[in-house]
Amino acid sequence: MKLLRKEWRTRIALFLAVVGPGFITANVDNDAGGIFTYSQAGAQFGYSLLWTLIPITIALVVIQEMASRMGAVTGKGLSDLIREEFGFRLTFVVMVTLVVTNFGNVVAEFAGIASSLELFGLSRFVVVPAAAAVVWLLVVRGTYASIEKIFLAASGFYVCYIVAGLLAHPDWKAAAIATVTRPKSIGIRDYSYVSMVIAVVGTTIAPWMQFYLQASIVEKGVTVRQYRTSRWDVILGCVFTDVVAWFIIVACAATIYASGGPMTLTKATDAAPFALALRPLAGEYAYLLFAAGLFNASLFAASILPISTAYAVCEGLGFESGLDKRFDEAPVFYWLYTLLIVLGAGVLLLPHVPLVYVSVLSQVANGVVLPFVLIFMLLLTNDRELMGDHVNGRGFNIVAWTTVVIMVGLTLAMFVWR
Repeated sequence: MKLLRKEWRTRIALFLAVVGPGFITANVDNDAGGIFTYSQAGAQFGYSLLWTLIPITIALVVIQEMASRMGAVTGKGLSDLIREEFGFRLTFVVMVTLVVTNFGNVVAEFAGIASSLELFGLSRFVVVPAAAAVVWLLVVRGTYASIEKIFLAASGFYVCYIVAGLLAHPDWKAAAIATVTRPKSIGIRDYSYVSMVIAVVGTTIAPWMQFYLQASIVEKGVTVRQYRTSRWDVILGCVFTDVVAWFIIVACAATIYASGGPMTLTKATDAAPFALALRPLAGEYAYLLFAAGLFNASLFAASILPISTAYAVCEGLGFESGLDKRFDEAPVFYWLYTLLIVLGAGVLLLPHVPLVYVSVLSQVANGVVLPFVLIFMLLLTNDRELMGDHVNGRGFNIVAWTTVVIMVGLTLAMFVWR
């Protein structure tokens, strides 16, 4: 009995030592863009998009596991491996695409900060510059260990959305049925529905996540020996983040959609309609939880996304990077991080910016770019010379290649039916 307790204590201690990268990466995926997208999905289509979350969760687990396994086996980041295996020119193109896509995501994060605090009467012209300063100081003045602890604490705050979903009193039977069956009334020929499916996939399995997760695994020092335990960090993070996504869709479906029909993007220029609709329909607490959760998610992701971009670009182009390095040791890394924050926050200071539209559009862009990143990952994780005995199994290849084919097909359908 004592040996059994000791074994469990050892396992828990080992898990706590490696927990962080997987859970943080998956949860920051429920950022402002994600919350806007899931809210819009529920407000515009009711429960009819819930069925997508089961296959998306399976794909997310597989893809995140591939990224973390690559980091543990090779000790290198994804962009670093792309440069080594496919050359500088192709890497440069990938990095430019990633920077452009991620810039839209950074704008979405500051849109979330502005929207959440405007619900309490605070002007975006005050809160956005203040938030940008806080985010910049947190990363530039912190270390990887200290920043990781803050991010893990922020991850726990997503429980707000589960509570908000419960307070919305949804039709649990209808939600459960919609989760396991695809509605026949809405098909592939509906442009709005197809683009929203792409946005849901893009916000749940964002391209930047793979670069950030693999770089975090490397910087944390997770090795092949520790990887088996680290895998649980990835799996639990993926499952938790999609449970939160399910409750966000359900909350808006049970209130906004159910009370007056679909709310379209043209009617929602900021987060206020989503949160305010919960107030009379689900109660004051649901409204406050939605707003507080949006602020936490936005501030959290406004730190992570620029870091992810800086990691990827510096690794891909051969510059020094890392949160444990000083500004003068990794100037390109920190200057790129700073530039993304300044420009991302600056866009939000322009008048009449349609916050929700910009945020959801950035998630559609994620979904369009995702297949190209996955192709690189699949080629790398199936390279026995690079991965040794840790190459992909057949099941992983089937899930990942199916995701590539489906996303390319959905993108083509979106443009065809436009």
